[in-house]
Amino acid sequence: MLLLPRGARRPRGPFPALAAGLGGGSRRGGAAGRCGTPAERGAGRRRMSGHRVDGAAAAAPAPALSARGARIAGGAPGLLDAGFALYVADPFDRERNPQGILNLGTSENKLCFDLIEERFTRPDMNYLEPDLFQYSDTQGTRSFREEIAKFLTDYARAAKALNPEHITVMNGCCSVFATLSTVLCDSGDGYLIPAPYYGGINSKTWLYGGIQPVHVPLFSEVADEESHPFQLTVEKLEAALQKAKKQGIRVRALILINPRNPLGDIYPAQLLKECLEFAHSLPDPERTHFMWGFSKDFGMSGIRVGVLYTTNQEIRKAVNQLAVFHSCPGPVQHILSQFLRDRDWLDNVFFPTNKKRLKEAQNILVDGLADVGIPILKSSAGLYVWADFRKFLKSQTFEAELELWQKLLDKKVLISPGKAFYCYEPGWFRLVFSDSVDKIYLCIQRLEQMLHSYTAEPVTNTASSTADALCNPEKDSSDRPSNTPGKDVSQLKNILVY
Repeated sequence: MLLLPRGARRPRGPFPALAAGLGGGSRRGGAAGRCGTPAERGAGRRRMSGHRVDGAAAAAPAPALSARGARIAGGAPGLLDAGFALYVADPFDRERNPQGILNLGTSENKLCFDLIEERFTRPDMNYLEPDLFQYSDTQGTRSFREEIAKFLTDYARAAKALNPEHITVMNGCCSVFATLSTVLCDSGDGYLIPAPYYGGINSKTWLYGGIQPVHVPLFSEVADEESHPFQLTVEKLEAALQKAKKQGIRVRALILINPRNPLGDIYPAQLLKECLEFAHSLPDPERTHFMWGFSKDFGMSGIRVGVLYTTNQEIRKAVNQLAVFHSCPGPVQHILSQFLRDRDWLDNVFFPTNKKRLKEAQNILVDGLADVGIPILKSSAGLYVWADFRKFLKSQTFEAELELWQKLLDKKVLISPGKAFYCYEPGWFRLVFSDSVDKIYLCIQRLEQMLHSYTAEPVTNTASSTADALCNPEKDSSDRPSNTPGKDVSQLKNILVY
């Protein structure tokens, strides 16, 4: 996450006074915590127990939730959450539920459990000491942060050794997003983010801090041989920033996800440098904050460990105040420390095997999609492919995309529609390939059967309907309208896919 220069602060009103809650205040009585005469307090107790003491009608019960709680509870689940809930209720199992839902929609690496299981059962993992079961540094244990710093210094090819004191460990990158956005931004602020992107970020940044996304829309159409589909440029960042300013949105940050989810490619180093320069004139480590987790690289999404690296002392101080609510168990930190420390096993067993299996699975899925007539965007990283289903839509609208998605679910295939990633072009879907080969083959078989029976009508010029859908954004999982600038995205020419 890149922090943009701070603009003029909005004026702040006085803080409201806080009344002591029931049971608060001095145990010996006195002014704090006890109000009124003993008779009045007794009457209050009688009223609370449901008795009328003065003949007046009982007051209506107070709402259980605060306004903030009601806002959080009222947030509708996103498309990714909705699809996953259907899968959990009816998961495919070759023996127990062969007609269940095949899940190629959730981005998890399921290819190396055998390797992880073997490594986790070695004696050095079986370590129980009292300090692992006691309160520890909310920033993360020192030994774990040291191993993370060494690992990322080497494998992320850092220009200089990372400092363990600049690391905060939390229970997943979702927690990192939530806490970092809360301390960087005020409610109502915005952050630039290239679209399409992982839609779950919206709720992570909205639930705590009330922060809204400012989309930088990217399209598949290419203008010349030098450009490529869904290409980010500084000019597009600047256009989105200026539009947000006209809408009265103060943009405080730029979020870049690398590898890009759902596109499956990596930002070039030169583009990242240009983005840094755009965000704050010069690359500034004090305002550049890095997140990383164990879920994707190590196939441990259930372990729930995410890492924040920032050199900004004030931000670390604020984040660490919130980290107490998102800390990782001591035994988990010990196990992962041992895991990162075993470089011989990582370099000679896990990484080469994981890479080989991912490549094989990707090839099977890509070849299978090609046989069905589905092209994909060329990708070089990640656990997924970005596939073009547009020719199978009844019309080039997001309504038609969701109809196709529902038909696939009816055939027990879960993939992720582009709308879940705030894509500006209907018809793109993300498919995850980091699963067993037999599931991928079965998924292709079900896809082919469904698409052959789902006859698409000829594509018509739906520029107005598509633009209308984008100009009138629906509420997302954060219960706020997504910032979706209107633009004609019906042009389907000059598409470069592989």
